[in-house]
Amino acid sequence: MRKHMRTFLLFALLSSWLASCAVNPVTGKRQLMLMSEADELKLGQETDKQVLESFGIYNDPALQKYISDLGHRMAHISHRPNLQFNFRLLDSPVINAFAVPGGYVYITRGILAYLNSEAELAGVMGHEIGHVAARHSAQQYSKAKIAQIGLGVGTIVSHTFRQFSGLAQSGLGLLFLRFSRDHERQADQLGVEYSTKVGYNAYEMANFFVVLEKMDKNADKGGLPGWLSTHPNPADRVVKIHQMAKEQQAKYPGKKFVIKRNFYLNKINGLVFGEDPREGYVEKNVFYHPDLRFQFPVPTGWKLQNSPSEVRMLSEDKKAAIIFKLSSQKTLAAAADKFIRDNKANVSVREAAKASGLPAMRVISDIKTGNGRIRVQSFFIRYNDQIYVFHGYSGVGSFGDYAAVFTQTMKSFGPLTDAKKIAVKPFRIRIKKVAHKQTLEKALKAFGSDPKRLKEGGYINGMDLTAVVKPGTLIKVIQK
Repeated sequence: MRKHMRTFLLFALLSSWLASCAVNPVTGKRQLMLMSEADELKLGQETDKQVLESFGIYNDPALQKYISDLGHRMAHISHRPNLQFNFRLLDSPVINAFAVPGGYVYITRGILAYLNSEAELAGVMGHEIGHVAARHSAQQYSKAKIAQIGLGVGTIVSHTFRQFSGLAQSGLGLLFLRFSRDHERQADQLGVEYSTKVGYNAYEMANFFVVLEKMDKNADKGGLPGWLSTHPNPADRVVKIHQMAKEQQAKYPGKKFVIKRNFYLNKINGLVFGEDPREGYVEKNVFYHPDLRFQFPVPTGWKLQNSPSEVRMLSEDKKAAIIFKLSSQKTLAAAADKFIRDNKANVSVREAAKASGLPAMRVISDIKTGNGRIRVQSFFIRYNDQIYVFHGYSGVGSFGDYAAVFTQTMKSFGPLTDAKKIAVKPFRIRIKKVAHKQTLEKALKAFGSDPKRLKEGGYINGMDLTAVVKPGTLIKVIQK
């Protein structure tokens, strides 16, 4: 039986290969591709909607236009100039840039803080355009689909937490796929080629990778993977980028290639740096949201991830989770009905409740997922004419171990009235001009950089703190 099944799967994959080969726009060679260009566009549109709902656009139209204009200049000279590219600046502190099929390219505000010239930005954007031009994301998607056929995996991202929170949808699942080192090398080559063609000094592209190598870690926050999670670092990357830049520049004898350091730094003056507490923050195991004026306790030891669309909390043993979000419904009953209907939930409890005196509804139900059955306690709470929702879930057998934790968090949701908690401000990047020769560390201190962030101040400037800066040099300072 197993032998026949393996033969069948091999035949199916071979048939898929023969029927699904496509010519790569960059190499001109035929390759396995389970997605047509029309499929790419459709998936890109779906993913774009999910990305924007999950992570949000950074609220700076001028900076958004700057990113888009630069991206389109480079896309126009890429190997897929007829593809309608879209460039988005995401409101995320995570250091990343990524692309999905269909020409959607995303730059986080987090990565902008660590770039130090327009030439660096052009290199990174050219790298992501290269992934699209060479159809790397589409290839990853195709390989993931084959893995599902061979292994019986139900979703690209099989973790129950991502599945139940919506992160395992076919679109957002692409964000968690890791490129191969060969894909990274090719994207580096294309980034160098494209940025050189539009007039930038592609040697500068390597600076960003030098900074990443120096940093101790690149933590993922807000549910979005960081650069090192999705872009494996090829060996001798910096050396090879310099070699490729030299080769590309040799094709344009006599041409001057620009860096535009000061121009870029002035563009990002005032950029929010790190987590923005206005969108929610944790202090002493309490989550506060200053703009929406609510608060609730976070279970001790649980890991919290905050994004514009929802807050996710995961227990230390990873056997239970809580999702908090805003419902689109106008009443408690309608919100509960929609959840039950959408998830085909088998309800055991449905009753009126209170959360810090606010009207609420409590529902306990069982739901089938790709990883088995889970039990969910839901709280639907009315506050300021909105319906807020908590879902606490675990395996059916272990639900009793977490029920009290779920209830404590949900019933303690309430209004935020503490003026000090409401008045918090984010850190921002401020561009300052050095007046006299001194070390970077002394300059940062003189400009009032946050003393706890001096090491980060070195990273974002692409320098060691002991580096000497000349008079008239622009530097980034982290301030509130």
